[in-house]
Amino acid sequence: MCLGIPGQVVEITDPERQLAMVDVSGVRREVNVACVIEPDAPVDSCVGYWVLVHVGFAMSRIDEEEAAKTLAILRELGEVEEELDAMKESEQSLRQTHSGAERHAG
Repeated sequence: MCLGIPGQVVEITDPERQLAMVDVSGVRREVNVACVIEPDAPVDSCVGYWVLVHVGFAMSRIDEEEAAKTLAILRELGEVEEELDAMKESEQSLRQTHSGAERHAG
């Protein structure tokens, strides 16, 4: 099932590419925040936002209460664990690819 999972923007990692670190139930993932930044606002203005994350993009803003409700429902359905496992696997794969590229470059 494809779904948006709530997370909180905790830091900007690449302002030019509009990338930020989002915390989703303790798992941190870099996502694109272009869809949730207010027009004419700096990228770092979205730090602290609660967002729905889907396939590497923060798709929309939600409030903290809505985030908590959504996470609770998804946990009941068992969806959060599946999404978090997928995020962890993806992050590990990216780290391995990145460290392998560094070894070949050095």
